[in-house]
Amino acid sequence: MTTLAGTGPLLRFALRRDRVLIPVWAAVNTLMVLSMPNTLESLYGTPADRAGLVRQLETNASLRALIGPVFDDSIGALTAWRVGVYAAALAAVTSLLVVVRHTRDEEESGRQELLASGMVGRRASLTAALLTAGVANAVPALLVTAGLAGRGPAGAVAFGLGLAGVGMVFATAAAILAQLTESARLARGLTAAVLGAAFVLRAAGDSSADDGSSPLTWLSPLGWLENLRAFADERWWVLLLFAAVAVTQGALAYGLAGRRDLGMSFLPTRPGPATGRLGTAAALAWRLQRGGVLGWSIGFLVAGVVYGGLTEGAADLVGDNDRAREIFERMGGRSGLTDAFLASMIGMLGLIAALYVVSSVLRLHAEETSGRAEPVLANAVGRPRWAAGHLLIAFGGATLIMLLAGLGFAAGYGKDVLPIVGACLVQLPAIWLVGGLAVLLYGTVPRLAPAAWGVAGAILLIGWIGPALDAPQAVLDLSPFGHLPKLPGGAMRWDPVLLLTGAAAALVAGGLAGLRRRDMTA
Repeated sequence: MTTLAGTGPLLRFALRRDRVLIPVWAAVNTLMVLSMPNTLESLYGTPADRAGLVRQLETNASLRALIGPVFDDSIGALTAWRVGVYAAALAAVTSLLVVVRHTRDEEESGRQELLASGMVGRRASLTAALLTAGVANAVPALLVTAGLAGRGPAGAVAFGLGLAGVGMVFATAAAILAQLTESARLARGLTAAVLGAAFVLRAAGDSSADDGSSPLTWLSPLGWLENLRAFADERWWVLLLFAAVAVTQGALAYGLAGRRDLGMSFLPTRPGPATGRLGTAAALAWRLQRGGVLGWSIGFLVAGVVYGGLTEGAADLVGDNDRAREIFERMGGRSGLTDAFLASMIGMLGLIAALYVVSSVLRLHAEETSGRAEPVLANAVGRPRWAAGHLLIAFGGATLIMLLAGLGFAAGYGKDVLPIVGACLVQLPAIWLVGGLAVLLYGTVPRLAPAAWGVAGAILLIGWIGPALDAPQAVLDLSPFGHLPKLPGGAMRWDPVLLLTGAAAALVAGGLAGLRRRDMTA
């Protein structure tokens, strides 16, 4: 039997398991990219407008750090500039989730041991995971290439290949970390930390050079996508960097996979105490989720500082552009451009915080399906009490990260501390509502619990792209965030805040009631 025996069936099984995850994330990424050309044409309809934008960006180091440099004033080049970093980051997140799910997650749950008892090679699961990640990256890359071909076929191909290249670099990085760590949670966290470091390196490099030439930019795969220069005299040789790193990392992952026992790792987890700080279910939940809370907290604090520091520069960049002003006002209200920008950026962080609360709530599902919940529930711990520990971290953690985001905004902006912090906290009812839906799905129909990711992705899509596309108000109202008051600057309205909070509480109560009545699965 070869080490790759059984790869085909495992690939089909992985694609079937990800039949929701991959299409949803591919659709979000594709729509984010393909919505941008029309938006840019409405914002900067003449060559003179676009040339003026490029000149402003060359002198605005803060915006270069956030988005990257721009190399041409064509609509295609501006599209690659505006969404390239974020589309690549989304491809990286999708890739790491897919690879860890089909490697370390399978070993941690015990399913891989069952499969390995049959005619399955020791590297088959890793191969199937990387092939699944390849599919997850190929789908949006092909759609983006086809959608942007009218802006320039060569640029569209380069941009699509660059997005797929970033995704595969992080897929193979996740494959390595899945061999090194004993926990799927730790593998995901470390890969996400690598992605965060890549973003910081690129941002630091771009803030110091307006042409992507900084050594710090070249240390980041996100910087390679910029330096590919899609739609601006493409540098095709940059694709060799993606290929070389992905192949090298993949080879290292294969080497590590062949040198360890199933279920083991090269960096085993240190056993923790069974008493003292871990003497309660809530303390155990905190121990399991504290790394995630810390990572999200740092990320939101830093994001708040960065966006707060960009506030004045963004107002200068918009200037007299009525269409850009209109988009900010649709997202953040009509209380003045500065307040509208702050409100729109705070709203974006609120949308991202909804992903945190879904991830934290679904930790319950992971604990149950892996069998780790059974030993806890076998003691004098009821299901509501067990779940309450994780839900406290999910909903309390959302409060913490939005509070830190508000403090970061205030620090970066340099004034209006209380109004800005209050605006961040006003996002919480909508965030909690998304978390409440995840609790309801998990408690009543656990096999549908992952669908909460699809709901969060759809809400993110509506909030991010809807205002730019001038979507009807009925569509924007499908998101709970669309009903919140536009702060700072707007009038505070308590009715939607209280209604959303009550709805979130009702969803959580329904989920806990369902959890008490249904059978536990393994």
